[in-house]
Amino acid sequence: MSYSEVIRREFKISDEERDEGLTTPCDVVRYDDIFYAQENFLGEETDSQLYKWHLLDVYRPKSAGDDILPVIVNVHGGGWVYGDKDVYQYYCMDLCRRGYAVVNFSYRLAPEYKFPAQLEDTNMAFKWVLDNADQYGFDTDRIYAVGDSAGANILGLYCAMCTNEEYAGKYDFKVPCRNTDDTLSDNFVPRAIGLNCGEYEISPANMRDMKGFMRELMPNKGTLEELEQICVTKYINKDFPPTFFMTCYGDFLKDQAPLLGNKLKEAGVPYVSRLYGSEEHPLKHVFNCDIRMDEAKMCNDETCEFFERYE
Repeated sequence: MSYSEVIRREFKISDEERDEGLTTPCDVVRYDDIFYAQENFLGEETDSQLYKWHLLDVYRPKSAGDDILPVIVNVHGGGWVYGDKDVYQYYCMDLCRRGYAVVNFSYRLAPEYKFPAQLEDTNMAFKWVLDNADQYGFDTDRIYAVGDSAGANILGLYCAMCTNEEYAGKYDFKVPCRNTDDTLSDNFVPRAIGLNCGEYEISPANMRDMKGFMRELMPNKGTLEELEQICVTKYINKDFPPTFFMTCYGDFLKDQAPLLGNKLKEAGVPYVSRLYGSEEHPLKHVFNCDIRMDEAKMCNDETCEFFERYE
């Protein structure tokens, strides 16, 4: 059994246990399975396996009616090899109930689709949000985003693309522009972001723990150049969006948080860092998705409160 197959089996069991018995709340309106890829992206392959990875859901509070709402875009985790929007639906609807329209999308997974497919799909999802704001009541001046674990890595890299011209130049797809000048200063940038239990700095020093993931994700199985390309901290500058980031006792990526914090501080980016649980009461990696936990409610409340500072 391959590395990705093992991860998919184990993560699926855990996620199903976490969400057992949950249903769509009666106070949430949902729009499911919307195709978000750019026109002609699939070519003649609209009925292929590729199609399912470019679907998203939109959730809105029923009480909001037709009001224009701030938006949270969710970039799911799963070690780059597992997960889709359905795994994150209850977490995203829980965020929605705090007064947001939430966009929950699937993206192409490794090893079937190598990096930067995941980053390209994230870019297309944000472009879809901007292009469909009128239809779904999105306030494009208040677009926020959250990502956990590998999703935090992808979201961090995407924000680097939005704010760092050198990094953006590594890719043959472009961040959407708000205006027609097509300059970096006109790039879309999320208003603020939340990064949860993320992977921000993969280096030869910690490659031993990440080797399986990198072998599945990267075209050349994790060369030094490739590791540098997915190192979020390397590309953070003063224009990186305000960031709420958290970890917890019990998180196997706990040591990544101070690496991110040091770089944000050095660059002068506003941030809030939170450490949940305790040595006596450790929590699980991405506990924030377990919406029945008190600590998850606290974390998700504090994330949204951080976003409200940047309205």
